[in-house]
Amino acid sequence: MRWIKRNLVVVAGLLTLAYLIVPNIVVMVFSFNKPAGRFNYSWQEFSTDAWKDPCGVADLCGSLTLSLQIALWATIGATLLGTMIAFALVRYRFRARGTINSLIFLPMAMPEVVMAASLLTLFLNLGVQLGFWTILIAHTMFCLSFVVVAVKARVMSMDPRLEEAARDLYAGPVQTFLRVTLPIAAPGIAAGAMLAFALSFDDFIITNFNSGNTVTFPMFVWGSAQRGTPVQINVIGTAMFAVAVLIVVAGQVVSNRRNKAGLPQ
Repeated sequence: MRWIKRNLVVVAGLLTLAYLIVPNIVVMVFSFNKPAGRFNYSWQEFSTDAWKDPCGVADLCGSLTLSLQIALWATIGATLLGTMIAFALVRYRFRARGTINSLIFLPMAMPEVVMAASLLTLFLNLGVQLGFWTILIAHTMFCLSFVVVAVKARVMSMDPRLEEAARDLYAGPVQTFLRVTLPIAAPGIAAGAMLAFALSFDDFIITNFNSGNTVTFPMFVWGSAQRGTPVQINVIGTAMFAVAVLIVVAGQVVSNRRNKAGLPQ
């Protein structure tokens, strides 16, 4: 009992991590399955056929490419706007600043179905045809808050004396921003961008309301689950999980090297 009490937090953390990782392992294992029927829910035999032809299912790679395009552009738009908003909220004092700070959290606290229905109502009232652009606008809007929060936390922790020192050394505003401010804020901006990309790529509810006849990868997966789940979906999921793990590991390696070198994080 004493050992359990001393290591309760560690044990709880490991169990939580296992709970999160096990579904990914199941997806990975079943990407090498050769199902007997349409549904890839029970193990039949080992096969690498799906890995050899990941685009073997009609429209799968098309929907995947579309989701990647939307996620990329939504990330760029949300990151640019969110970074400027975060700097404005931290560095400047203006009317309604407190109100804007509160409104930033609304998309994060609001149920997605409410935001999806609101955006759909807006697009229909404006007479906008639903499709790629409505999805992109919707994704940019709901990713914006997450970027602002991530960047704002980083900007608030920045030491203003570093920028003052740059100005004392005759650096101009642009040079100070590019060589001092931006490198220090970069981790927060990168974190917000990666979060925005993941949220955009993974979104189903808001996309389903505002997509029209456009089919993204999450919508393709949902539609396939009604008729049969191809193994190629597991292949794509496994590949994406592997890429995410590699990004996290690479970030940790870079962070450790910066720590050893005594550089700011």
